[in-house]
Amino acid sequence: MMKRKRKNIVDDAEFSGFHARLTVYSSGGPFLDGYILSIIAIALIQIRPQLHLNTTWSGLIGASALIGIFIGGFMGYVTDKFGRQLMYTIDFIVLIVASILQVWVQTGWELFIIRLILGISVGADYPIATSLLAEFSPKKQRGLMLGVTLIAYYIGSTVAYIVGQVMLNIGPNAWRWILASSAIPAVILVLLRMGTPESPRWLLQKGRKTEAEKVLKQVYGPTASLQDIVMPDGSTGKTSYFTLFMPGYLKRTLYVGLFYMAAVAPLFAMLTFGPEMLASYHLFEGASGYGAAIISALFLIGCIPALFLVNRMGRRMLIIVSFTGMTVGVLILGLFPHGPLAMIFVGFVLYAIFSGGPNVMEWLAPNELFPTEVRGTAVGITTCISRFGAVIGTYLFPWGLENFGIGPTMLVAAAVTFGGLIVCVLLAPETTNKTLNAASQPESVSRRKSPAP
Repeated sequence: MMKRKRKNIVDDAEFSGFHARLTVYSSGGPFLDGYILSIIAIALIQIRPQLHLNTTWSGLIGASALIGIFIGGFMGYVTDKFGRQLMYTIDFIVLIVASILQVWVQTGWELFIIRLILGISVGADYPIATSLLAEFSPKKQRGLMLGVTLIAYYIGSTVAYIVGQVMLNIGPNAWRWILASSAIPAVILVLLRMGTPESPRWLLQKGRKTEAEKVLKQVYGPTASLQDIVMPDGSTGKTSYFTLFMPGYLKRTLYVGLFYMAAVAPLFAMLTFGPEMLASYHLFEGASGYGAAIISALFLIGCIPALFLVNRMGRRMLIIVSFTGMTVGVLILGLFPHGPLAMIFVGFVLYAIFSGGPNVMEWLAPNELFPTEVRGTAVGITTCISRFGAVIGTYLFPWGLENFGIGPTMLVAAAVTFGGLIVCVLLAPETTNKTLNAASQPESVSRRKSPAP
């Protein structure tokens, strides 16, 4: 009689309360990212005249948190070396302190430095939280769980625009309290994250077998064992930046970094300077914060179908179709800067709805395509690559509006988005329904294990 194959308790686990809680806690970083990057758009309405900021300084302060996220992405290496749990709450404590310090800034330089620190703490959280989440995720729910974290980004962005618009009524110094308000959700998230266990995959990769097995039994029950998280073929067990640029992983690093950059460079510029962009289209004049909240909500809505299509349609097809729709949407915004209003609305809707695919894939792809020993490093480096483009886009966006107008500025954004489409067509792999071990194997190992035709 044939022996029945043992079910893998980790990869084939049912979605549990632990998975739900971990998803919510890990979504805190993206929520705060969306909140911090968007709240500055409202605050700048008062900051510009009070701190006497010109276009250059407005762009620098708008991009400062993005520059910080670029720097914070390098913390992925730290989380691979020293663990996911260690940094899981420390990064938010830094964020709380920096948020409160914004109340007392007196110059553009001070605000730039503090928001740079805010960005570093958010950037550090991406590889920490998403690696931890991916390593606990069941195979069938991995796309959904990691995709939900991106929904949290747009929830944070939408909430920020509404909170900022409401708080403007406090008075001429409202901007100080608007910026400091990010400390409130950060405090809540620090308290919620306390007691989260370390990743058993990371513990096993570091040779800490007893601790790994203890966590497995704590989360999955007494029948869980180390054979549920065996190391994948081709794993070196060593954390190194060079691994990402080895022949087996270079194509993946380029794919994730470049599509991520093409997706967020126009997007973050639009969210950071949403009120100015809407004013250029003569939309929501006098209440641009609410208008920007509506645009952000459209991006949120776009993520929802992508969460369910990421398994049904497949990773590769989803991201190719999404970049196609995004390109058409932003191209419309560039070609019809003066209306009609219906055409402008269609452009916004197309870009926002189709952006759901890349949004879901931004953290799913690097967590699936790289092994445990460099998973956090990969998330960090690809985030750095993406934020390099986002910094340039956010810095140049107000300059483009002032010197060339909204039409040519959005046509440049369309060209960047089209570049992302080309990257996906040429480089996007397919990892749908693969275990984390199988998806993260280097290409040389995958080809060696494939059956001959």
